[in-house]
Amino acid sequence: MSEKNDKPKAESLTAAEVGVGSVTSKHNAFQRMLHRRNDLDVLGKEMLQQSLQYDQAQLEADAIKVRRKLDFLVLPMMMTTYMLSFLDKQTLNYSNAYGLQEDTHMVNDDYSWVASALYFGWLCGAWPWNMLLQRVAIGKLVGSMLFVWGIVCMLQATVFNFAGFFVTRFFLGMLEGCISPAWVLLTSMLWTRKEQTMRSSIWLCTNGVSNILGALLAYGSGRAQGLEIAQWKFIFLIVGALTFIWGFVILLYLPDGPHNAKMLTEYERIVAVWRVSNNQIGLKDSKIKPYQIREALLDGKCYLLWIVAITLGILNGSVTTFMSAIIKGFNFDALTTSLLQAPGGAFEVVFCLVIGRISQFPNMVGSAIVTGLLLVMAGLIGILTIPIEYRYALVAMCWMQNIIGSPIVLSWTVPGLNVAGHTKRMTVLGIYFVCFVVGNIIGPHLFLPTEVPRYATAIKALLGTSCAGILFQLLYTLWCWIENRQRDKLGMHAEALEEELLEGFEDKTDKENKHFRYKL
Repeated sequence: MSEKNDKPKAESLTAAEVGVGSVTSKHNAFQRMLHRRNDLDVLGKEMLQQSLQYDQAQLEADAIKVRRKLDFLVLPMMMTTYMLSFLDKQTLNYSNAYGLQEDTHMVNDDYSWVASALYFGWLCGAWPWNMLLQRVAIGKLVGSMLFVWGIVCMLQATVFNFAGFFVTRFFLGMLEGCISPAWVLLTSMLWTRKEQTMRSSIWLCTNGVSNILGALLAYGSGRAQGLEIAQWKFIFLIVGALTFIWGFVILLYLPDGPHNAKMLTEYERIVAVWRVSNNQIGLKDSKIKPYQIREALLDGKCYLLWIVAITLGILNGSVTTFMSAIIKGFNFDALTTSLLQAPGGAFEVVFCLVIGRISQFPNMVGSAIVTGLLLVMAGLIGILTIPIEYRYALVAMCWMQNIIGSPIVLSWTVPGLNVAGHTKRMTVLGIYFVCFVVGNIIGPHLFLPTEVPRYATAIKALLGTSCAGILFQLLYTLWCWIENRQRDKLGMHAEALEEELLEGFEDKTDKENKHFRYKL
């Protein structure tokens, strides 16, 4: 790293002292000072101040290298963790094809309640996890939870009745409830606002990969002969063991933010903080500020986000729980049903990446969410109207339901993009995931056992839900556009770039910081 910039101001560290060269006594003092800081937002501000001593062109060049490191080292860890998290949830769906309900003596709508149990657990954990994530190290928390939920996933193979399954699924949901808000928060800390929607789409597209792997695992389990345990139990044991082992990797290597990423040098961490300074939201602040909670509860835009969350939750809960039952209802056997779910995963991977790429264009986040919902609606209409004898065409319409993953993750990203103030953002995210989970609980109960295989009542309800999601997303985007226009007319900009960047690390909300602009 060459030193192109002028000398730092008095009492500041020089470029050599924070660079990658020899460690000086001042550098050691700086390191000790950073470790003594408990307030991560202050730490981020200190590192930003250090970055402003460097030449702008040099920072921009080094920022590309830092981004590539994050993309190739951190993003794969997030992808694998999320894939395993979703695979844990989907084990119930895959196991259902191999006599799970019969062996555990489930009757009537017991299966629907077991499916909802995971979301009842998530509902209980949604708010506490979001508040805890503001105060603790993300990497350590997620790594620890991987051990625990891997064990709970394996415990599902030991239960023998409805009550046992309900309890284990409840705790599985409560434990896994930390992963989605943790990834939304970590994405907002490591990548710029322009980059976040695509990175979020990438880690969520692993839901599709888990669909493919889960379907192949279920198919392999179904083909296995001479097992001393039931085939549906085998699925829980394999997925739980994989989750437990992966916990070691996350605990050791996943960063809590740009300030302590092990794969970056000290100078690269400073560059990483500078990279995200234009987000105008800082890094993280462990202090809970009541006035920001009040602002979140009085912000009309937040209510539109929460309504969209409910609609997406209803759609998601329906897809993840009843896809196996719908396909099997088209007169396919258990093995074929398992195998036919794999292409649905491919649909999710492709459309998450394509729609995620669309969201990166200027003012296209809201439009990308609406596009995904329109494609889901097309599939629902197909399930409702295509003649039953064209069962492979009906299966293709079921595959289209997996596209719901794309608008879901883009919607999850919106609070990270458009809500500033750490307490306000975590409040909005906490309530958002509560609403999302409530939708997931509602979704499976739309399916009436007497309406196999089309489930006409459920499909019509899901069509109406999709329309509501589109309407409220458009209203939210319009509201943000109006507020941006008002701020532009007022000419609210700082006199100096440095002042504006530093203001983003003062934990102001999006309403307080008039330099903040909403992503549309």
